[in-house]
Amino acid sequence: MTTLSSGFARARRWLRDHPLAFDATLAFCTLVAMICSSFTDPGDGHGPPAFGARTPELFSVLLMTLTAAALVLRRRRPMQVLAVTAALAAVEYVLMDPPAPVVMSTVIALYTVASRTDRPTTWRVGLLTMGGLTAAAMVFGSTPWYSQENFGVFAWTGLASAAGDAVRSRRAFVDAIRERAERAERTREEEARRRVAEERLRIARDLHDVVAHHIALVNVQAGVAAHVMDKRPDQAKEALAHVRDASRSALNELRVTVGLLRQQGDPEAPTEPAPGLAVLGELVATFRNAGLPVEVACADRDRLPAAVDLAAYRVIQEALTNVRKHAGAGARAEVSVVRVGATAEVTVLDNGRGSAGRRPGAGPADGPPGDGDGLDSGGHGLVGMRERVTALGGALTAGPRYGGGFRVHAILPVEARTGEPDRPGTAGGTGLRR
Repeated sequence: MTTLSSGFARARRWLRDHPLAFDATLAFCTLVAMICSSFTDPGDGHGPPAFGARTPELFSVLLMTLTAAALVLRRRRPMQVLAVTAALAAVEYVLMDPPAPVVMSTVIALYTVASRTDRPTTWRVGLLTMGGLTAAAMVFGSTPWYSQENFGVFAWTGLASAAGDAVRSRRAFVDAIRERAERAERTREEEARRRVAEERLRIARDLHDVVAHHIALVNVQAGVAAHVMDKRPDQAKEALAHVRDASRSALNELRVTVGLLRQQGDPEAPTEPAPGLAVLGELVATFRNAGLPVEVACADRDRLPAAVDLAAYRVIQEALTNVRKHAGAGARAEVSVVRVGATAEVTVLDNGRGSAGRRPGAGPADGPPGDGDGLDSGGHGLVGMRERVTALGGALTAGPRYGGGFRVHAILPVEARTGEPDRPGTAGGTGLRR
Protein backbone atom coordinates (compact mmCIF):
# COMPACT_ATOMS: atom_id res chain seq x y z
CA MET A 1 0.00 0.00 0.00
CA THR A 2 2.86 2.33 0.81
CA THR A 3 4.52 1.54 -2.53
CA LEU A 4 1.29 2.28 -4.39
CA SER A 5 0.79 5.63 -2.63
CA SER A 6 4.40 6.63 -3.25
CA GLY A 7 3.97 5.72 -6.92
CA PHE A 8 0.89 7.93 -7.17
CA ALA A 9 2.77 10.75 -5.47
CA ARG A 10 5.66 10.49 -7.94
CA ALA A 11 3.28 10.41 -10.88
CA ARG A 12 1.46 13.46 -9.54
CA ARG A 13 4.69 15.39 -9.13
CA TRP A 14 5.78 14.45 -12.65
CA LEU A 15 2.47 15.58 -14.14
CA ARG A 16 2.63 18.83 -12.17
CA ASP A 17 6.11 19.49 -13.50
CA HIS A 18 4.94 18.70 -17.07
CA PRO A 19 1.60 20.53 -17.51
CA LEU A 20 1.38 19.89 -21.26
CA ALA A 21 1.64 16.13 -20.71
CA PHE A 22 -1.04 16.38 -18.03
CA ASP A 23 -3.37 18.29 -20.36
CA ALA A 24 -2.80 15.78 -23.16
CA THR A 25 -3.64 12.95 -20.77
CA LEU A 26 -6.75 14.80 -19.62
CA ALA A 27 -7.81 15.40 -23.22
CA PHE A 28 -7.42 11.70 -24.06
CA CYS A 29 -9.41 10.63 -21.00
CA THR A 30 -12.13 13.15 -21.86
CA LEU A 31 -12.32 11.82 -25.42
CA VAL A 32 -12.66 8.25 -24.15
CA ALA A 33 -15.38 9.31 -21.71
CA MET A 34 -17.31 11.18 -24.42
CA ILE A 35 -17.13 8.28 -26.87
CA CYS A 36 -18.22 5.78 -24.24
CA SER A 37 -21.11 8.03 -23.23
CA SER A 38 -22.18 8.43 -26.85
CA PHE A 39 -22.91 4.66 -26.99
CA THR A 40 -25.25 4.98 -24.01
CA ASP A 41 -28.97 5.59 -24.38
CA PRO A 42 -30.36 7.34 -21.31
CA GLY A 43 -33.85 6.02 -22.09
CA ASP A 44 -37.04 7.65 -21.02
CA GLY A 45 -36.03 8.10 -17.40
CA HIS A 46 -37.97 5.07 -16.09
CA GLY A 47 -35.12 2.59 -16.44
CA PRO A 48 -31.35 2.36 -16.31
CA PRO A 49 -29.31 3.63 -19.26
CA ALA A 50 -28.60 1.04 -21.90
CA PHE A 51 -25.02 0.80 -23.16
CA GLY A 52 -24.65 -0.03 -26.86
CA ALA A 53 -28.23 0.91 -27.68
CA ARG A 54 -27.02 3.57 -30.09
CA THR A 55 -23.98 4.36 -32.21
CA PRO A 56 -22.54 7.86 -32.55
CA GLU A 57 -22.42 9.49 -35.95
CA LEU A 58 -19.09 10.10 -37.65
CA PHE A 59 -19.69 13.86 -37.45
CA SER A 60 -20.21 13.61 -33.67
CA VAL A 61 -16.99 11.62 -33.32
CA LEU A 62 -15.19 14.33 -35.28
CA LEU A 63 -16.61 17.07 -33.01
CA MET A 64 -15.64 15.10 -29.91
CA THR A 65 -12.12 14.66 -31.22
CA LEU A 66 -11.75 18.36 -32.04
CA THR A 67 -12.99 19.51 -28.64
CA ALA A 68 -10.77 17.01 -26.83
CA ALA A 69 -7.74 18.13 -28.90
CA ALA A 70 -8.49 21.76 -28.00
CA LEU A 71 -8.17 20.89 -24.30
CA VAL A 72 -4.43 20.35 -24.76
CA LEU A 73 -4.06 24.15 -24.99
CA ARG A 74 -6.46 24.98 -22.15
CA ARG A 75 -3.72 26.49 -19.91
CA ARG A 76 -2.14 28.61 -22.63
CA ARG A 77 -5.34 29.84 -24.32
CA PRO A 78 -8.20 29.29 -21.86
CA MET A 79 -10.67 31.76 -23.37
CA GLN A 80 -10.03 30.59 -26.93
CA VAL A 81 -10.38 26.92 -25.93
CA LEU A 82 -13.67 27.69 -24.17
CA ALA A 83 -14.99 29.52 -27.22
CA VAL A 84 -14.08 26.62 -29.55
CA THR A 85 -15.51 23.89 -27.34
CA ALA A 86 -18.71 25.84 -26.62
CA ALA A 87 -19.25 26.56 -30.32
CA LEU A 88 -18.72 22.91 -31.29
CA ALA A 89 -21.04 21.77 -28.49
CA ALA A 90 -23.72 24.16 -29.74
CA VAL A 91 -23.27 22.80 -33.27
CA GLU A 92 -23.75 19.29 -31.93
CA TYR A 93 -27.01 20.29 -30.25
CA VAL A 94 -28.26 22.01 -33.38
CA LEU A 95 -27.36 19.37 -36.00
CA MET A 96 -27.41 16.01 -34.22
CA ASP A 97 -30.29 14.21 -32.54
CA PRO A 98 -29.69 12.72 -30.08
CA PRO A 99 -26.56 14.80 -29.45
CA ALA A 100 -23.27 13.29 -28.35
CA PRO A 101 -21.81 14.53 -25.04
CA VAL A 102 -19.47 17.07 -26.65
CA VAL A 103 -20.36 19.43 -23.82
CA MET A 104 -17.95 17.52 -21.52
CA SER A 105 -15.03 19.38 -23.09
CA THR A 106 -16.85 22.67 -22.61
CA VAL A 107 -17.30 21.92 -18.90
CA ILE A 108 -13.54 21.35 -18.47
CA ALA A 109 -12.69 24.47 -20.49
CA LEU A 110 -15.11 26.56 -18.42
CA TYR A 111 -13.52 25.24 -15.21
CA THR A 112 -10.09 26.27 -16.52
CA VAL A 113 -11.28 29.80 -17.33
CA ALA A 114 -12.87 30.18 -13.88
CA SER A 115 -9.74 28.94 -12.11
CA ARG A 116 -7.39 31.26 -14.01
CA THR A 117 -9.32 34.55 -14.23
CA ASP A 118 -11.08 36.81 -11.76
CA ARG A 119 -14.57 36.44 -10.36
CA PRO A 120 -16.33 39.05 -12.57
CA THR A 121 -14.97 37.35 -15.68
CA THR A 122 -16.11 33.98 -14.34
CA TRP A 123 -19.62 35.31 -13.76
CA ARG A 124 -19.91 36.84 -17.22
CA VAL A 125 -18.40 33.96 -19.18
CA GLY A 126 -20.09 31.31 -17.05
CA LEU A 127 -23.56 32.77 -17.41
CA LEU A 128 -23.11 33.24 -21.15
CA THR A 129 -21.93 29.65 -21.62
CA MET A 130 -24.59 28.17 -19.36
CA GLY A 131 -27.40 30.12 -20.98
CA GLY A 132 -26.26 29.54 -24.57
CA LEU A 133 -25.76 25.77 -24.30
CA THR A 134 -28.89 25.23 -22.22
CA ALA A 135 -30.97 27.24 -24.69
CA ALA A 136 -29.51 25.27 -27.63
CA ALA A 137 -30.33 21.98 -25.94
CA MET A 138 -33.89 23.07 -25.10
CA VAL A 139 -34.70 24.59 -28.48
CA PHE A 140 -33.09 22.16 -30.91
CA GLY A 141 -33.32 18.91 -29.00
CA SER A 142 -36.02 16.31 -29.62
CA THR A 143 -36.72 15.87 -25.93
CA PRO A 144 -39.02 18.24 -24.01
CA TRP A 145 -37.40 21.45 -22.83
CA TYR A 146 -37.80 20.40 -19.21
CA SER A 147 -36.03 17.08 -19.64
CA GLN A 148 -33.27 16.16 -17.24
CA GLU A 149 -30.66 16.14 -20.02
CA ASN A 150 -31.27 19.85 -20.68
CA PHE A 151 -31.10 20.79 -17.01
CA GLY A 152 -28.03 18.59 -16.70
CA VAL A 153 -26.24 20.87 -19.17
CA PHE A 154 -27.13 23.88 -16.99
CA ALA A 155 -26.06 22.09 -13.80
CA TRP A 156 -22.72 20.83 -15.12
CA THR A 157 -21.65 24.15 -16.61
CA GLY A 158 -22.69 25.99 -13.43
CA LEU A 159 -20.79 23.46 -11.31
CA ALA A 160 -17.68 23.96 -13.45
CA SER A 161 -17.82 27.73 -12.93
CA ALA A 162 -18.29 27.40 -9.16
CA ALA A 163 -15.54 24.78 -8.80
CA GLY A 164 -13.08 26.83 -10.85
CA ASP A 165 -13.80 29.97 -8.83
CA ALA A 166 -13.34 28.05 -5.58
CA VAL A 167 -10.01 26.63 -6.74
CA ARG A 168 -8.83 30.10 -7.81
CA SER A 169 -9.83 31.58 -4.44
CA ARG A 170 -8.06 28.84 -2.53
CA ARG A 171 -4.95 29.20 -4.67
CA ALA A 172 -4.94 32.96 -4.07
CA PHE A 173 -5.41 32.38 -0.34
CA VAL A 174 -2.52 29.91 -0.20
CA ASP A 175 -0.31 32.26 -2.21
CA ALA A 176 -1.18 35.12 0.14
CA ILE A 177 -0.30 32.99 3.17
CA ARG A 178 2.97 31.91 1.57
CA GLU A 179 3.84 35.48 0.66
CA ARG A 180 2.99 36.64 4.17
CA ALA A 181 5.17 33.91 5.64
CA GLU A 182 8.06 34.82 3.35
CA ARG A 183 7.65 38.50 4.17
CA ALA A 184 7.54 37.68 7.87
CA GLU A 185 10.69 35.60 7.48
CA ARG A 186 12.45 38.46 5.70
CA THR A 187 11.22 40.85 8.37
CA ARG A 188 12.53 38.58 11.11
CA GLU A 189 15.90 38.36 9.41
CA GLU A 190 16.07 42.12 8.95
CA GLU A 191 15.00 42.65 12.55
CA ALA A 192 17.64 40.19 13.74
CA ARG A 193 20.33 41.98 11.71
CA ARG A 194 19.14 45.34 13.04
CA ARG A 195 19.24 44.11 16.62
CA VAL A 196 22.71 42.64 16.12
CA ALA A 197 23.91 45.98 14.76
CA GLU A 198 22.31 47.86 17.65
CA GLU A 199 23.81 45.44 20.16
CA ARG A 200 27.25 45.82 18.63
CA LEU A 201 26.87 49.60 18.80
CA ARG A 202 25.72 49.43 22.41
CA ILE A 203 28.63 47.19 23.39
CA ALA A 204 31.10 49.48 21.62
CA ARG A 205 29.61 52.52 23.34
CA ASP A 206 29.69 50.88 26.77
CA LEU A 207 33.25 49.69 26.34
CA HIS A 208 34.25 53.19 25.25
CA ASP A 209 32.57 54.71 28.29
CA VAL A 210 34.21 52.20 30.61
CA VAL A 211 37.71 52.34 29.14
CA ALA A 212 38.23 55.84 27.75
CA HIS A 213 37.77 57.73 31.01
CA HIS A 214 40.06 55.55 33.10
CA ILE A 215 42.73 55.16 30.44
CA ALA A 216 42.80 58.91 29.89
CA LEU A 217 43.35 59.46 33.62
CA VAL A 218 45.99 56.74 33.70
CA ASN A 219 47.72 58.44 30.78
CA VAL A 220 47.67 61.82 32.49
CA GLN A 221 48.88 60.54 35.87
CA ALA A 222 51.60 58.43 34.27
CA GLY A 223 52.79 61.51 32.42
CA VAL A 224 52.83 63.49 35.67
CA ALA A 225 54.78 60.73 37.44
CA ALA A 226 57.36 60.58 34.67
CA HIS A 227 57.65 64.38 34.68
CA VAL A 228 58.33 64.76 38.42
CA MET A 229 59.99 61.40 39.18
CA ASP A 230 63.47 62.84 39.68
CA LYS A 231 62.68 66.16 41.40
CA ARG A 232 59.54 65.34 43.44
CA PRO A 233 59.36 61.61 44.13
CA ASP A 234 56.51 62.03 46.66
CA GLN A 235 54.28 63.60 44.03
CA ALA A 236 55.31 60.89 41.57
CA LYS A 237 54.28 58.21 44.09
CA GLU A 238 50.93 59.93 44.55
CA ALA A 239 50.42 60.04 40.77
CA LEU A 240 51.30 56.35 40.52
CA ALA A 241 48.77 55.58 43.25
CA HIS A 242 46.12 57.33 41.18
CA VAL A 243 47.24 55.27 38.20
CA ARG A 244 46.80 52.09 40.22
CA ASP A 245 43.31 53.11 41.41
CA ALA A 246 42.16 54.13 37.93
CA SER A 247 43.48 50.94 36.34
CA ARG A 248 41.81 48.83 39.05
CA SER A 249 38.50 50.57 38.44
CA ALA A 250 38.84 50.05 34.68
CA LEU A 251 39.61 46.37 35.16
CA ASN A 252 36.65 45.89 37.49
CA GLU A 253 34.22 47.55 35.10
CA LEU A 254 35.63 45.61 32.15
CA ARG A 255 35.28 42.36 34.10
CA VAL A 256 31.63 43.08 34.83
CA THR A 257 30.94 44.11 31.23
CA VAL A 258 32.59 41.02 29.76
CA GLY A 259 30.73 38.89 32.29
CA LEU A 260 27.45 40.31 31.04
CA LEU A 261 28.40 39.57 27.44
CA ARG A 262 29.05 35.94 28.38
CA GLN A 263 25.65 35.44 30.00
CA GLN A 264 23.27 33.00 28.33
CA GLY A 265 19.86 34.49 27.62
CA ASP A 266 18.47 37.83 28.65
CA PRO A 267 18.52 38.71 32.34
CA GLU A 268 15.19 39.39 33.99
CA ALA A 269 16.33 42.79 35.19
CA PRO A 270 18.93 45.21 33.79
CA THR A 271 22.35 44.33 35.19
CA GLU A 272 24.50 46.59 33.04
CA PRO A 273 27.36 48.18 35.06
CA ALA A 274 25.60 51.51 35.02
CA PRO A 275 26.74 54.05 37.58
CA GLY A 276 24.61 57.13 37.99
CA LEU A 277 24.60 60.60 39.48
CA ALA A 278 24.65 59.10 42.96
CA VAL A 279 28.36 58.41 42.48
CA LEU A 280 29.06 61.64 40.63
CA GLY A 281 31.25 62.79 43.53
CA GLU A 282 33.61 59.86 43.02
CA LEU A 283 33.86 60.63 39.33
CA VAL A 284 34.61 64.29 39.97
CA ALA A 285 37.21 63.31 42.57
CA THR A 286 39.18 61.35 39.97
CA PHE A 287 39.39 64.43 37.78
CA ARG A 288 40.35 66.65 40.69
CA ASN A 289 43.12 64.20 41.57
CA ALA A 290 44.27 64.47 37.95
CA GLY A 291 44.61 68.25 38.35
CA LEU A 292 41.33 69.47 36.86
CA PRO A 293 39.31 71.74 39.17
CA VAL A 294 35.62 70.87 38.85
CA GLU A 295 32.65 72.63 40.41
CA VAL A 296 29.38 70.68 40.68
CA ALA A 297 25.80 71.87 41.04
CA CYS A 298 23.49 68.86 40.98
CA ALA A 299 19.94 68.64 42.30
CA ASP A 300 17.58 65.65 42.50
CA ARG A 301 20.32 63.29 41.44
CA ASP A 302 18.57 60.28 42.98
CA ARG A 303 15.17 60.92 41.42
CA LEU A 304 15.90 60.35 37.74
CA PRO A 305 14.91 57.16 35.90
CA ALA A 306 17.71 54.62 35.56
CA ALA A 307 18.26 55.14 31.82
CA VAL A 308 18.30 58.93 32.17
CA ASP A 309 20.54 58.70 35.22
CA LEU A 310 23.06 56.58 33.33
CA ALA A 311 22.98 58.84 30.26
CA ALA A 312 23.55 61.95 32.39
CA TYR A 313 26.47 60.28 34.15
CA ARG A 314 28.07 59.17 30.87
CA VAL A 315 27.65 62.62 29.31
CA ILE A 316 29.39 64.24 32.28
CA GLN A 317 32.12 61.59 32.27
CA GLU A 318 32.89 62.00 28.58
CA ALA A 319 32.68 65.79 28.69
CA LEU A 320 35.10 66.02 31.64
CA THR A 321 37.44 63.56 29.93
CA ASN A 322 37.45 65.85 26.91
CA VAL A 323 38.18 68.84 29.11
CA ARG A 324 41.09 67.08 30.75
CA LYS A 325 42.52 65.96 27.43
CA HIS A 326 41.92 69.02 25.27
CA ALA A 327 41.29 72.15 27.36
CA GLY A 328 44.93 72.81 28.15
CA ALA A 329 46.73 73.80 31.32
CA GLY A 330 44.89 75.87 33.92
CA ALA A 331 41.42 74.91 32.67
CA ARG A 332 38.48 74.69 35.03
CA ALA A 333 35.18 72.88 34.54
CA GLU A 334 31.65 73.41 35.81
CA VAL A 335 29.00 70.70 35.94
CA SER A 336 25.31 71.29 36.53
CA VAL A 337 22.30 68.96 36.53
CA VAL A 338 18.90 70.57 36.98
CA ARG A 339 15.30 69.55 36.49
CA VAL A 340 13.29 71.80 34.19
CA GLY A 341 9.71 70.61 33.97
CA ALA A 342 9.63 67.14 32.45
CA THR A 343 13.29 67.23 31.41
CA ALA A 344 16.70 67.07 33.04
CA GLU A 345 19.36 69.42 31.69
CA VAL A 346 23.02 68.45 31.95
CA THR A 347 25.60 71.16 31.26
CA VAL A 348 29.39 70.90 31.31
CA LEU A 349 31.38 74.13 30.79
CA ASP A 350 35.08 74.83 30.74
CA ASN A 351 37.24 77.88 30.19
CA GLY A 352 40.10 76.14 28.42
CA ARG A 353 41.87 77.55 25.42
CA GLY A 354 40.83 74.49 23.43
CA SER A 355 44.00 74.26 21.39
CA ALA A 356 44.18 70.47 21.22
CA GLY A 357 41.62 68.75 19.10
CA ARG A 358 39.29 71.75 18.99
CA ARG A 359 40.50 73.35 15.81
CA PRO A 360 41.63 71.58 12.68
CA GLY A 361 45.39 71.31 12.53
CA ALA A 362 45.93 72.33 16.16
CA GLY A 363 48.86 70.91 18.02
CA PRO A 364 48.85 69.16 21.37
CA ALA A 365 47.84 71.05 24.47
CA ASP A 366 50.28 72.44 26.98
CA GLY A 367 50.76 70.38 30.07
CA PRO A 368 52.60 67.36 31.35
CA PRO A 369 53.87 64.82 28.91
CA GLY A 370 51.16 62.53 27.67
CA ASP A 371 48.38 65.08 28.03
CA GLY A 372 46.04 64.88 25.11
CA ASP A 373 47.06 61.39 24.01
CA GLY A 374 43.64 59.90 24.38
CA LEU A 375 42.06 56.61 23.54
CA ASP A 376 39.38 58.37 21.59
CA SER A 377 41.49 59.95 18.91
CA GLY A 378 39.23 58.35 16.33
CA GLY A 379 36.42 60.73 17.26
CA HIS A 380 33.77 58.58 18.94
CA GLY A 381 33.26 60.44 22.22
CA LEU A 382 30.61 62.95 21.25
CA VAL A 383 29.11 60.44 18.83
CA GLY A 384 28.48 58.10 21.74
CA MET A 385 27.03 60.92 23.85
CA ARG A 386 24.75 61.96 21.03
CA GLU A 387 23.57 58.38 20.49
CA ARG A 388 22.78 57.93 24.17
CA VAL A 389 20.83 61.16 24.38
CA THR A 390 18.87 60.76 21.16
CA ALA A 391 18.02 57.16 22.04
CA LEU A 392 16.13 58.57 25.05
CA GLY A 393 14.37 61.17 22.92
CA GLY A 394 16.54 64.06 24.05
CA ALA A 395 18.83 66.57 22.38
CA LEU A 396 22.54 67.30 22.70
CA THR A 397 24.53 70.32 21.55
CA ALA A 398 28.27 70.80 21.83
CA GLY A 399 30.43 73.67 20.67
CA PRO A 400 32.83 76.44 21.65
CA ARG A 401 31.67 79.18 24.02
CA TYR A 402 31.79 82.83 23.18
CA GLY A 403 34.96 84.23 24.73
CA GLY A 404 36.72 80.85 25.00
CA GLY A 405 36.08 77.44 26.38
CA PHE A 406 33.66 74.71 25.41
CA ARG A 407 30.08 73.83 26.29
CA VAL A 408 28.24 70.51 26.27
CA HIS A 409 24.51 70.72 26.89
CA ALA A 410 22.14 67.72 27.00
CA ILE A 411 18.38 67.80 27.47
CA LEU A 412 17.00 64.46 28.66
CA PRO A 413 13.32 63.67 29.09
CA VAL A 414 12.56 62.30 32.53
CA GLU A 415 10.32 59.65 30.99
CA ALA A 416 12.89 57.89 28.81
CA ARG A 417 11.77 56.67 25.40
CA THR A 418 14.45 54.10 24.74
CA GLY A 419 14.77 52.54 21.33
CA GLU A 420 13.41 55.49 19.34
CA PRO A 421 15.20 56.17 16.08
CA ASP A 422 17.38 59.20 15.83
CA ARG A 423 15.48 62.25 14.72
CA PRO A 424 17.23 64.69 12.45
CA GLY A 425 18.30 67.88 14.08
CA THR A 426 17.86 66.80 17.69
CA ALA A 427 21.54 66.46 18.49
CA GLY A 428 23.24 68.79 16.16
CA GLY A 429 26.28 70.65 17.33
CA THR A 430 29.22 72.65 16.08
CA GLY A 431 32.85 72.52 16.96
CA LEU A 432 32.86 68.86 17.95
CA ARG A 433 36.03 67.92 19.74
CA ARG A 434 36.31 64.41 18.44
